Amino acid sequence: MTKQIRFNAFDMNCVAHQSSGMWRHPDDQSWRYKEISYWTELAKLLESGSFDGIFIADVLGTYDVYGGSNEAAIRHGAQVPVNDPVLLISAMAAVTENLGFGVTAGTAYEHPYPFARRMSTLDHLTNGRVGWNVVTGYLPSAARNMGHDDQLEHDQRYDVADEYLEVLYKLWEGSWEDDAVIRDRESGVFTDPAKVHEIGHYGEHFTVPGIHIAEPSPQRTPVIYQAGASPRGIAFAAGNAEAIFVAAPTKAVLKGTVAKIRDALEAAGRDRNSAKVYTLLTIITDETSEKAYAKHADYLQYASEEGALVFMSGWMGIDLSQYDLDEPIGNVKSNAIQSAVSNFQSANEDGKEWTVRDIAKLGAIGGLGPLIVGSAVEIADQLQEWVAETDVDGFNLAYAITPGTFEDIVTFVIPELRKRGAYPEGYAPGTLRNKLHGRGDRLPAEHHGARFTVGQPVQA
Repeated sequence: MTKQIRFNAFDMNCVAHQSSGMWRHPDDQSWRYKEISYWTELAKLLESGSFDGIFIADVLGTYDVYGGSNEAAIRHGAQVPVNDPVLLISAMAAVTENLGFGVTAGTAYEHPYPFARRMSTLDHLTNGRVGWNVVTGYLPSAARNMGHDDQLEHDQRYDVADEYLEVLYKLWEGSWEDDAVIRDRESGVFTDPAKVHEIGHYGEHFTVPGIHIAEPSPQRTPVIYQAGASPRGIAFAAGNAEAIFVAAPTKAVLKGTVAKIRDALEAAGRDRNSAKVYTLLTIITDETSEKAYAKHADYLQYASEEGALVFMSGWMGIDLSQYDLDEPIGNVKSNAIQSAVSNFQSANEDGKEWTVRDIAKLGAIGGLGPLIVGSAVEIADQLQEWVAETDVDGFNLAYAITPGTFEDIVTFVIPELRKRGAYPEGYAPGTLRNKLHGRGDRLPAEHHGARFTVGQPVQA
């Protein structure tokens, strides 16, 4: 049986997102990121192609690792300026019925109590179509602007995130019983106080004694997305994640990463396929191969390799301006995205070491993930090869230009995949969680968060 391929759209409330320099292309509309109409039009386009969702990244600082300054980031528009992702969701939900929304928010700089209400509000307003991409942070500039000398060490950030999630699960799952809201006009009782419980959390990092201030939403806990592929990140994902985003420059690297994730899920007492794994990819396509390659050549005229190195330096936590362009990065230690470094310490597709020049060329269009170019048939062949060889579930699709890249995928690639029985014809019913996994709207019993459900004995 042909495996169904899943798509997410990868975007950010900024200019050009991961393809620095592409904002200069005459067909790119990312400069409209400040307009609600940009986001509502994009949401309707993605739903027409049965995308699982739109995954909106975010940062709270500038990329200032490259050259020890944020000047290059500001000059190239490399994720600065950037606006809040959360405020986009309601508008997109109002013009769609099925599209999911994965919103990025960090565990480092906002207390979990107000964040719990914000996500419950979105889950209500979207009728259960919201997911939360849990990030622990990687930019030192964000830490400084939030009053810290630097961010915590990589694994310590996950220690904080563990407790952050525990607080949220207690609020979302353990505070209100399903039938607490009774709306009894005759008695005048809106909510039965006996069915609303204080969570009594007193931990190392957070103290939250009271109740969740919002009533239970359709999913209670939003779908948990996670994007860490380091050993500590995978351990965190094994207990929490229901959709996992990875970035791998080659099939060999991706195959190993997916296998580690599946093993970790199983070790955590969950099914090996209880989290959908999406890998970052950029597609350039057209009605013929010749037109697709001509389009790629056109795009390359606008791509900025220096802008790519600004991003790569931030993601890797390494100032790549200190290296010769033909120098391999070698055995360095990262306090940023560790998997981004380890990916480039393995061999590339040619069996050679990755040089700084290679990294710049890879990242110029699409960021950390690979770029594939071709006709719909050629693209579909390659997508099926990636899935067959790596066991990945789908693709988190970055753009070269927007919405053009997504329009081309909807117009050319999805019909070809559907002809092969390799892409969904539409959406499953219910919430985002049920659309992804087909097991209902709430957390499954084996999920870490389900231990905090009302009526369950809370485990340490």
